[in-house]
Amino acid sequence: MRRLIALLLLLPLPALATGQHYANVRYGYALDVPSGFVGQGESDNADGQVFKTPSATLTVYGSNVMAADFEAEVRGREDDAASDGWALTYQVSTPRNASWSGVRGGRVLYVRMIALCGGTKLAAFELQYSKVDLQKFNLIVDGLVASLKATEGSAMCP
Repeated sequence: MRRLIALLLLLPLPALATGQHYANVRYGYALDVPSGFVGQGESDNADGQVFKTPSATLTVYGSNVMAADFEAEVRGREDDAASDGWALTYQVSTPRNASWSGVRGGRVLYVRMIALCGGTKLAAFELQYSKVDLQKFNLIVDGLVASLKATEGSAMCP
């Protein structure tokens, strides 16, 4: 039995492994990027970055809340996703965070947003991947959701 446990501990768990820690100073958020995702470079306006694998795209960004409040911003962005052809299959929102997912063709979209700076800003990630890989990406989504956090020292917060 000990040998079996030792052997299981040696097996790689790529879906749970963290490839790198990404922190955005401008908006004051961070998350752990799963292994296998390659950064494409910080955006020109320093709000985030895109990370890719051959079959998935992870877009991480900060933004100003342009609607009346964070929850209204979430609803507007969900409406935008639906207008872009995503059939939303899951939606949950609170005054501090929101998640939704949808399908379009053979692709899945998962979005997570958190309120920053008292709800005047937000941090988010959008993960798109193949519907065929749904089981594999469930663990990756869980890790991303758990790791997306506000950090200290954002230049954007009053």
